[in-house]
Amino acid sequence: MNASMMKGVAVGGIAMVVLGAGAVGGYKTLAAPKQAQVVAVKDVFETVSTPQEQCEKVAVQHRAPVRDEKRVAGSVVGAIAGGLLGSTVGGGNGKTLATVAGAAAGGYAGNQVQKGMQERDVVTTTERRCHTVQLKSQRLVGYDVTYRLGSQEGVVRTAVRPGATLPVKDGVVVTADSAPASS
Repeated sequence: MNASMMKGVAVGGIAMVVLGAGAVGGYKTLAAPKQAQVVAVKDVFETVSTPQEQCEKVAVQHRAPVRDEKRVAGSVVGAIAGGLLGSTVGGGNGKTLATVAGAAAGGYAGNQVQKGMQERDVVTTTERRCHTVQLKSQRLVGYDVTYRLGSQEGVVRTAVRPGATLPVKDGVVVTADSAPASS
């Protein structure tokens, strides 16, 4: 055998090995599964907090406005009543003294009675009071999909609920929006 024949046999052998390896790889690609079986689908929610203003009407009591701040009316009525009552006691100068003392005591008592009435005199009004509350709600953010590809299981998160299978490309599950789920 000459040298060029030996080269031809060697090149031919290498070509056969390369073609054979390509055929095995092509067969593996043809034999690889095209779909993964969906085993379970779990809805994934997140809690959303939304601020909202809540208002209510509240009855509020205020002290009524005072018209007679010096309480003159109470003092005058008390003095008249005290003077009349004092004039019924005693006679002569004692009667005059009793009338003056009765008027003074009655004036003071009338003043204090009017003061107590003014402090207890209230006006009820309705006020609107508002505060912010946080409303909690659940929002669907996706689906954690457990799948079986051959003898392996895996999980991906999808935005849409999948059917019974997921597509596979080059041995990997493919979804347009898939991302590995956090476990």
